[in-house]
Amino acid sequence: MAYEELEGSMRERLGRECLYVPSCRLGLYVALRHWCPPGGRVLMSPVNDDVIFFVVLAAGLRPVQAPLDPHDGSIDLAAVPDELWPRLSAVLTTNLYGNPDPAPELAARCGQLGIPLIEDAAHAIGSEAAGRRVGTFGQASLFSLSKHTAAKAGGFLAIADPGLREALAKTRDTLLAPRRPGAELAYWARPYAEATVRGLRLAPAARSVLRMLGQQEREDIRMPLRPGELRRAIEAAPGLAPFHSWARVDMHDYRATPGKVRLARIQRKLGRLDAVLDAHRRGAERLLATEWARPKAGPVQPLFRVPLLVEDRDAARAALARERITVGYLYDPPLDDYAGEAFTGLSPAPEAGRWFARHALPVDPLKAARTIEVLRAAGTRPARGGPAGV
Repeated sequence: MAYEELEGSMRERLGRECLYVPSCRLGLYVALRHWCPPGGRVLMSPVNDDVIFFVVLAAGLRPVQAPLDPHDGSIDLAAVPDELWPRLSAVLTTNLYGNPDPAPELAARCGQLGIPLIEDAAHAIGSEAAGRRVGTFGQASLFSLSKHTAAKAGGFLAIADPGLREALAKTRDTLLAPRRPGAELAYWARPYAEATVRGLRLAPAARSVLRMLGQQEREDIRMPLRPGELRRAIEAAPGLAPFHSWARVDMHDYRATPGKVRLARIQRKLGRLDAVLDAHRRGAERLLATEWARPKAGPVQPLFRVPLLVEDRDAARAALARERITVGYLYDPPLDDYAGEAFTGLSPAPEAGRWFARHALPVDPLKAARTIEVLRAAGTRPARGGPAGV
């Protein structure tokens, strides 16, 4: 099996059967199609990548936006109305920036209702909840190798029932796109091209290279919704083809059949994961001790990004940009404000999500020292108050 070594490494880490997928988004589509009937409703976070929103729609499902904890953007289980639960077909966690959603409580509630819990652990490959690894609570979980490992490709669909492996692998294989001539060479060259233009401090050139490689397409935080086209795509759901122009944003090879070069690089990156997680944990600990952080009790997680809460997010982002520190993974406005009731169920308590999205500055923990220095020099102020005085 071409993916056996990769899957074995992740299986050993999680203690679950793992299926290699070329991207987290494709793995999510496979999971949703397997566990959720078309027309079902999926509870998810409104502070989330819009690609995930479009993948849920592509699976023929209706996203329903959850209320959030304004400290870290996790799902606020207590604020979900009781009458909503029986109408759901699944719950999809986000574990935003690596901060765990309340997985034990969500798993218990889903178990009572007989619906699947699906964990999006793209940001949380090293995070834990209640002493267990994120991604070991639900029927399925998705991991990305484009985040902590910076492999720029690949991911895993982890499953609680190993007996489903063959069926899920068959679905994955039917969705894989044929390998394009030159794709492996482009994948091999991509990091060097990006590093060259960034090293020359040519920001416009860097953006052009990233767009050419299908790695950066948004002009703003959210991609254009294109409501007319989206209605037509929803009428044709379930299916990835009608949603391809949304699902491929910033990752054109999200369905690519990997070659030997790609798999070898991913394996090398995955082999260094523990050292990377240690570095993320150290940086997160430093950032969480600053005046802009609102850490929760418990051990420090190896966060992919640390969401500092600042009064003027855009000014702080601009101050960092002047020092060539890029702030990405912003999810503002929340998905219910972005898409509207025509395309999603609205959050029953939207203010906490709006507040968090407006004030969260997701900082790379590997750049903790310089980021703290720049923010203090710029006079960045902590966010004050919050919804209902939080």
